[in-house]
Amino acid sequence: MKRFSALLFLLFLTACVNVAQQENVAHEFSSVTVEDIFNKSVSIRALNVNPNHIFYAGSQGQFGYLNTADHSVAFLGRIGAQDTQTEFRAIGSTEESDFILSAGSPAQLYKVNYFGKRKLVYEEKNEKVFYDAMAFWNNEEGIAIGDPTDDCMSVIITNDGGETWEKLPCSQLPKALKGEAAFAASNSNISIVGDKVWFVSGGEQSRIYSSKNKGKSWEVYDLPIAKGKPTTGAYSLDFYNQNIGIAFGGDYTKPEYNFNNKIFTNDGGETWEVIAKNRKPGYRSCVKFVPNSGGKEIVAIGFEGLAYSADYGQTWKQLSDEPFYTIAFVNEFVAYAAGDKRISKLTFMEKTPAEE
Repeated sequence: MKRFSALLFLLFLTACVNVAQQENVAHEFSSVTVEDIFNKSVSIRALNVNPNHIFYAGSQGQFGYLNTADHSVAFLGRIGAQDTQTEFRAIGSTEESDFILSAGSPAQLYKVNYFGKRKLVYEEKNEKVFYDAMAFWNNEEGIAIGDPTDDCMSVIITNDGGETWEKLPCSQLPKALKGEAAFAASNSNISIVGDKVWFVSGGEQSRIYSSKNKGKSWEVYDLPIAKGKPTTGAYSLDFYNQNIGIAFGGDYTKPEYNFNNKIFTNDGGETWEVIAKNRKPGYRSCVKFVPNSGGKEIVAIGFEGLAYSADYGQTWKQLSDEPFYTIAFVNEFVAYAAGDKRISKLTFMEKTPAEE
């Protein structure tokens, strides 16, 4: 019996190892194909993808859904008049609903769906209000972050599936520094893993805010990234797990600047290392880890094109010059990217034996 139990344990251990190996597959992408699936007069900086729908929000109060299976239009909507200046740059989703949050004042957060339903669930009026990104821990708990209106960054949280939102008081958050704000470039300067959440600020100061308990308490750390001007700092952030993370940015007015615009952490964001210093790519608006890569593979995207790293960001190669603002992965080979007047399907191709 003991021998049988030992054999079962060995088989279980082997199975676990095999699963782990399958979850972290090494790739070496050499190219990417770009297929436009949607073209419309809208600037799109926020994109979510699920098995059923590709959900986006953008300029002129527009939002919409495409069917993931065949890329046909499921629903196109607009909040406000056709000439409205409302820009939806932050979006989030649960299994039940989707949410769009406008940048600028008044900040308006709507609960929407692909049947055309829309409900205003939060509004904030302040000449300084400017929300940048949104994310959900689960179907009930979510968070959105924005520029300071008082002495701290703006953070609103929901605990009831987005039906109501509450703004955290500055007594619960670190004090903002002079010239510190955030960027609404791609809905990606926030990242959630488990109960943890991180978001990055930029401008004259650039820091990372971290909470281990879904926003109840916060820590903040300085980032060794380009800063000092309103257009500098960290623009995008992604964590592969609770330890491995990357932040990307620079200066969008000087996209070639690559001195210290890419940083990496192995300890959950407490310390950071500048990577690929003085090497391309320069400014990018969105960075994402390739799924199932163990944190080794990374894609950075922006109006200067798409760059890829297969060694934790130490070296990069340009896979495409196509301009985009944001990207969302479906799996390690397929992603969707959005930008000015377009959503595209990206298919990553591995290096062939002839290329090695």
